Amino acid sequence: MGACAARRVDRVNVRTGAGVRSLARIVARDDGRGGTSLPVLESDGPLALRRTRATGSEARVMLVGAMSGPLGGDHFTVEGRVEEGARLSVGSAAATIALPGQAKGEARYDVRLDVADHGELHWLPEQLISAQGSDLFVTTRVELAPTARLVLREEQVLGRVGEEPGRLTSRLTVRVAGQAVLDQELACGPGAPGGWDGPAVLAGHRAVGQLVVVRPDFAAEPVAATVLGEGASVVPLAGPAALVTAVAPDALRLRRLLDEAFASLPRT
Repeated sequence: MGACAARRVDRVNVRTGAGVRSLARIVARDDGRGGTSLPVLESDGPLALRRTRATGSEARVMLVGAMSGPLGGDHFTVEGRVEEGARLSVGSAAATIALPGQAKGEARYDVRLDVADHGELHWLPEQLISAQGSDLFVTTRVELAPTARLVLREEQVLGRVGEEPGRLTSRLTVRVAGQAVLDQELACGPGAPGGWDGPAVLAGHRAVGQLVVVRPDFAAEPVAATVLGEGASVVPLAGPAALVTAVAPDALRLRRLLDEAFASLPRT
């Protein structure tokens, strides 16, 4: 449902020794007819955005990797805005693999999300894989209005099969009505602060993920802190939000843990 009046712009960047700069932008808007339109759907270089079949009032977008990366020196940025009353779900067609590149220095991948009152965003990309020799810094910043809703999943896999991981630093910040409900950073791999692979952090596992769920009703009825089997937990945050954290030996088990934890949360 919803108008398909999106402005889709695809550009191609050539990878150079200095790395690639790539920007993708999404704007979702209530179309006034019970659906969600996408007036802005822009992408360039390694990032390509594609609208897929809508479900009910929700618009759906797929992020497709048009080139390998991010490589050393690359800087990718994704910006998404959900306007008042709109509903948007964003996924990715495949895992993102951080790779070493010809350019020196770290690669960056920045995600900036903004959800207005009565808007809803499901941000559900596939795993990020940190390949040996890579160096990637990922930041995700989410700004939510007081009555906005969010389901955000992050999954990181340290190394491909049979290899050591690269260095991966990930920072996630979520703010509701201007107040921070979550601000955390995890650094793993060569050069990261000591202890990242110890019992207090990953405990030898190579897949780590989290799921952030924000619902206005959580302010009055916070979720209960719960341990879900081996490797997963749910905790209430200081606001209308809950955080699921999980570690696992591989990506398949990690996804299963996060899905089971999400299913255990109260439905409204």
